[in-house]
Formats: sequence, C-alpha cells, structure tokens
Amino acid sequence: MLLSEQAYQKIDRELAKFPDDQKQSAIMAALTIAQDETGWLSAEVLEDVARYIGVAPIAVQEVATFYNMYNTQPVGRFKLTVCTNLPCALRDGVGAAEHIKKTLGIGFRETTSDGLFTLLEGECMGACGDSPVMLVNNKHMCVRMAPEKIDAMINELKKHGGAK
Repeated sequence: MLLSEQAYQKIDRELAKFPDDQKQSAIMAALTIAQDETGWLSAEVLEDVARYIGVAPIAVQEVATFYNMYNTQPVGRFKLTVCTNLPCALRDGVGAAEHIKKTLGIGFRETTSDGLFTLLEGECMGACGDSPVMLVNNKHMCVRMAPEKIDAMINELKKHGGAK
C-alpha cells in the first residue's frame, strides 16, 4: 500500500457512497485523494488505487489520463493551467499564457528549474466571460488575469513556494 492510512480512510468514505457493484464511481475522488498526498499519480499509485477500490487498473488509468486535473507526470509546486479554448483565446487567454511563458521562462508542459511552476493548457473552465481564466493546482480559479494580476499572483506564490 502506497498511501497513508488517512488517505485510505478517505477513499473508504468515498466508496461508501456507492453500491458495491458501482465502485468505479469512486475513482475520481480516490485519484484526487492520492494526488493530494503524493503530488502526482505514478503508474504504481494508479495500480494501488485500482487494487484498493477493486476495479481493473485500466479503468483507473483511463480516468487519470482523460482529465487534465490529474498529474500523471511530476509537476511543480504550483501547476498553472490556462484556458486557451477559443472563447478564452478571443478574450486574451493566449496573451495571458504568453505572458506567463515569458515571465517564468517556460513553455506549456514544462516546469521551472526551481521546481515551483508547471504551465499547462486547459480545457474549458466554464468562465469564458471572466477570461483570461486559469486554475492554480486544480483548486483555485483565477479570473480576468491581466498581466499585472498574473505578476502579482506569481510573486505571491513564490513567497509561499517552500510551504506545503
């Protein structure tokens, strides 16, 4: 078992929400719990989650690789996901992404040399009217991210970069 007892207890609470023949319904929650604990979902963690839930490993892998909220490769302390879908692109989502690239010196799917930031393109986040939109670590949505707001956010994250 690769996760802490607390993580398995959380997964047990998710499993309890579904009938025994629908355990696969807990995969998304279980992956989120595992990722919160490990930082990313290695092949070993995916197999462990599948074994624990009692589903085929391919079912867990399909979920982990379909949704971009799951990290199947190591990422920086702060994962910045910028929506570049057409509605956001037309409202300067691409410009926001370019500003981040220039500021951090990385491209999409890259991590800064200090391990603090990873930059990704994201799927629609359902907030086109507030574009440019981005997520920080899949959990904090930032809207109307003009260059000065991006710079302030990056500077604030850098201050807290060593804190877990």
